[in-house]
Amino acid sequence: MLAVAFLLLAPFVAGAPLTTTSALNPFVTAGPDSQITVESNGYTYVANGNLTQNETMPYTPYGGLNTNGSIPVYAPLSDFDYESLALALYQEYIELDLFNYGLAQFSVEEFEAAGLNAEDRFLIEFMAEQEVGHAAAITDMLGPSAPKQCEYQYDFETVAQFVDFCQKLTKWGEAGVYGFLPHLDSRAAAQILLQSITTEARQQLIFRQFEGLFPMPVYFEPGIPQSFAWTLLAPYITGCSDDTPRLAWQNFPALNVTNNPNATANGSNPEFLPAITQNRTALSQPNMTIGLSFDKPGKQVGPNLTYTTSTSAGMPQFACWISQLNATYTPLTNVTDLGDTWTAYTTQPNGTVLPEINTDGVVNGTMFIVVTDSDLFLTAHNLSFINPHVVAGPAIYQAG
Repeated sequence: MLAVAFLLLAPFVAGAPLTTTSALNPFVTAGPDSQITVESNGYTYVANGNLTQNETMPYTPYGGLNTNGSIPVYAPLSDFDYESLALALYQEYIELDLFNYGLAQFSVEEFEAAGLNAEDRFLIEFMAEQEVGHAAAITDMLGPSAPKQCEYQYDFETVAQFVDFCQKLTKWGEAGVYGFLPHLDSRAAAQILLQSITTEARQQLIFRQFEGLFPMPVYFEPGIPQSFAWTLLAPYITGCSDDTPRLAWQNFPALNVTNNPNATANGSNPEFLPAITQNRTALSQPNMTIGLSFDKPGKQVGPNLTYTTSTSAGMPQFACWISQLNATYTPLTNVTDLGDTWTAYTTQPNGTVLPEINTDGVVNGTMFIVVTDSDLFLTAHNLSFINPHVVAGPAIYQAG
C-alpha cells in the first residue's frame, strides 16, 4: 500500500527534502512565469501558479482552477490545509485501529451470534487495509511532520456496540472532510481526499447495514467544521508520541443526548439484525422531547489529556440540528445549571429539506446536534461560522 501511494504522489515533488522536518507554517513564494515554490513540512514543491486558463484546451470552457496545464501540488498550501489534512490523518489512524481492534477483541462465536459471518468479518478486515492506503496518501502529502498513529480507548462491550460505534465514527469522519474539502487552498490535495472519503462513505453505509439500519435514509450527506470532528474524536485518543504535531482545532465541551434512539443490534429483535435494507427509515419522530446534558468548559481531553475544552459562546439557548443541507434550531427549555454541567430539553424539529419534496425529513440518519447561544442563519458552505456560538457539542443523534 505504501509503495502505491509514493508512486502516485512522488512525481510532483521537486527537489530534495529540506533539513527542517517540523515546519508547521508552509509558505508560498512567487517565481518567474507565474511559477510558485512551496516549502511545506520538510519538502519543496514547484508548480505553475496560474489559476485561470490561458492555454487553449479542446472542448474546455474558460475558467476553473488548475485547468491550464499547471503541475498539481499534492501538498498543503496554507496552515489551513496542513491542519485540515492532519485532522484527516488522525481520523484515518483511529479507523485503522478500530477495525483491527474489533476483529481481535471478539470471538468468531460472538460475531456469528450478532449475524456477521466470515465474509462480513473479511469485509471489515479489508476496510482496515483501505485505511492503510488512506493514511499513506495523506502522510505523503504532509511530509515528515505528518502525525503518527496514537493509542486509543473504546467503551463498547459487544459486537453490536462495536458495529454501532464504527458507523458513527465513519459518519463524523466523512462529514468532517466534506466540511473543509471545498475550502482547501490545495485543490490537488482535495482531489486525493475526495477519492478517499467516497470510500469511507461506503464504509459507513455498510456498517449501517451490519446493524440493520436503512442504509441511506437521506438525500444529502452533511459536512461539519473541523472543530466538530476533533471534538468527537479527541476523547478516544489516550496518548501520542512526543513528536506528534498538536492540532489547532477547538475542543468544545461534550454534549450527550440522554434519550438518544438506540440502534444497537439485538438478537431478540430481528429488525436490528444485519440486512441489506429495512423498510424503516426513522428511529425517532418529529416533536419528540429530547433530553440534553452538557459539560462546562475546562475539561482535559485528547492525547495525554493535553487539550482543554473551551467555548466563547454565551448562555445556552438553542439546539442546532445539522443534517443534509440544513442547520435547524429549536429552543431549549428547562435549562438547569448543575455546577459542572448543564441539563436542558428541546423538541425534535419537523419539516423537510426541500419544500417541494415532502418525503425527505430535515432530521434523519446519523446526524449532529450542538447547543448554541443564538440561531445564526448558516448554510452548508459557511457552517464553520457557528463555532464562536457553540456552547457544547456536537453529539451524534441516531435519528434514523
